[in-house]
Amino acid sequence: MFLTSTPTPRGDSGAPDQPGVAESRVRFLTADVPAPRTVRDPILASWRRSHQLHVAADKIEMSYDDDLQLDTRLTRSAEPVLRSLRNQLEGQSVSVILTDPTGLVLRRLTGDGELERHLDRVLLAPGFSYAEEFVGTNGIGTALEIGGPAHVFGHEHYAEHLEDLACAGVPIHHPISGRLVGAVDLTCWRRDAGALLLTLAKTTAEQIRQALLTDASSHEMGLFQEYLRTCSRRTGVVFALSRDVVILNDYARTVLDVADQSTLIAQANETLTSGHHGTTTVQLPSGQTARLSCRPVGAGGELAGVVAHARLTPKSDQLLGVRGEAPRMPLPGLVGSSSPWLHVCHEVERVFRAGEWLALEGEPGTGKLALLRAVQLRRQPVGRFVVLESTGAHDDPGWLAAARTAIAGADTLVLRHADQLDDPTLRALAATLGDARTERDGPLWAAVTLEPGSARSALQQLMRLFPSTVEVPPLRLHLEDLELVVPLFLSRFSQSGRLVCSAETMRVLRRMSWPGNYAQVQETLREVVRHRRTGTIEPTDLPPAAHAVSRRVLSPLESMERDLIVRCLADAEGNKVRAARSLGMSRATIYRKIHEYGIVPPTS
Repeated sequence: MFLTSTPTPRGDSGAPDQPGVAESRVRFLTADVPAPRTVRDPILASWRRSHQLHVAADKIEMSYDDDLQLDTRLTRSAEPVLRSLRNQLEGQSVSVILTDPTGLVLRRLTGDGELERHLDRVLLAPGFSYAEEFVGTNGIGTALEIGGPAHVFGHEHYAEHLEDLACAGVPIHHPISGRLVGAVDLTCWRRDAGALLLTLAKTTAEQIRQALLTDASSHEMGLFQEYLRTCSRRTGVVFALSRDVVILNDYARTVLDVADQSTLIAQANETLTSGHHGTTTVQLPSGQTARLSCRPVGAGGELAGVVAHARLTPKSDQLLGVRGEAPRMPLPGLVGSSSPWLHVCHEVERVFRAGEWLALEGEPGTGKLALLRAVQLRRQPVGRFVVLESTGAHDDPGWLAAARTAIAGADTLVLRHADQLDDPTLRALAATLGDARTERDGPLWAAVTLEPGSARSALQQLMRLFPSTVEVPPLRLHLEDLELVVPLFLSRFSQSGRLVCSAETMRVLRRMSWPGNYAQVQETLREVVRHRRTGTIEPTDLPPAAHAVSRRVLSPLESMERDLIVRCLADAEGNKVRAARSLGMSRATIYRKIHEYGIVPPTS
């Protein structure tokens, strides 16, 4: 067949010396020591990854995924290309395979019955994933792992059941965003393989990329036409947003500063991500209020973007939770004026501008994720912001595959709670991120969040990829920012925007130590809004925990007792004797409990 060529010397362009590779593979699997100069570097690196992932070399077992997404932009664009190639290879023992970014096989076209049956036996079929973590070294998984073309011949496969095959895989990147969208693979019998196999795979991937470009152009044109129609019908701020493009009209660029633009784009981006649409009120950093309407635009059930229209109201002295000036926003969506908080915002933004990967260290609830999201919105508002949650990763066998997909498709990647990953996952993730930083086509900015004091060796291996560390201070070290934080949260929780805190309530809130930081503030205010949605929040409206200065962590039973005492004190207007009588305890006991729990009796 035409894929066969004259044997070539060992190297990246042809089939290696199979007997030597076979011996090296056996030695690697039994002693983890390959024979020198017999295994190509990319293959040896893949073997090591496969070994680290505990991939079985003597069997191929994986679960079937029956939730295939077969009607996507990738599959629609690729189908004519795959069928054309299949027709050209009619009667030849070659299979053309299309996968998603995780290595899940979506489409397989084979021109030979014997090869077709063999591929079924080794589960190289739609609904099964050929990511490295499932089958080890292979053309699909290895190409996706290294982010570039990969060819694997015979005994170079990690799994012995694949040693009669040769395959060449090439990742497919979106022509506009550069994000990884899938891979194309050509697989044939080892005896038929030659240098042209990889060349043909590269050509096929490029044809699919060009088809995607044509399809993307039509979607972008539809979005642009809807933007122009909106501009002709409406006055004020109009802009269009897709995952790759932002278009603002002249009025928006004239009347809105960068911070206001970023805030509106961020709100519209939530619509684009969630698929929900409608009208919402947005408080802008400049003090203006915007009524933002977003309308999704798409065709064939696929979302191309959103077109947004904003109606502005002038700056005013509206009640924002406490009376005064509009909150100062150092970054979109964030407030605070204390020196520690402004310093952290400046440092994270500086590291982002420099392109250095960042480790953000701080207690739970200090706003690490919100800070990273705000910086990305300021500096790269249309970039894809992807969050990898590490909590529970050890119970999810597909977490690492999902992580690789996220890394391949992100412009900004945040790995949350990196210190909660186990050592094998940390090492595998470090290898994947290291490859992405050096080999990815488009730029990637990555950050990890973790709690103070994490020092495991496997974590330190990952941290070597993140040369800068910024510490986010706990809220108790900049309590003055509560004056701005509380009104901001109330404006989000209260539909009317007319819920404010009295001066006495703010004093109570400033007196708390807030061990849960901003997350605890949000939960406290949510509880308040459940029973008071307009008017002025008084100390008696606060939950019982707000009236105690905790000296230690209370047990659930102690917390219940503390809350009961606080409520009885409130009912008794602070009279401890009356409260003790209603609780059925002595005056000495209630005094002791008040001191023990740090209760500050509420006043009416």
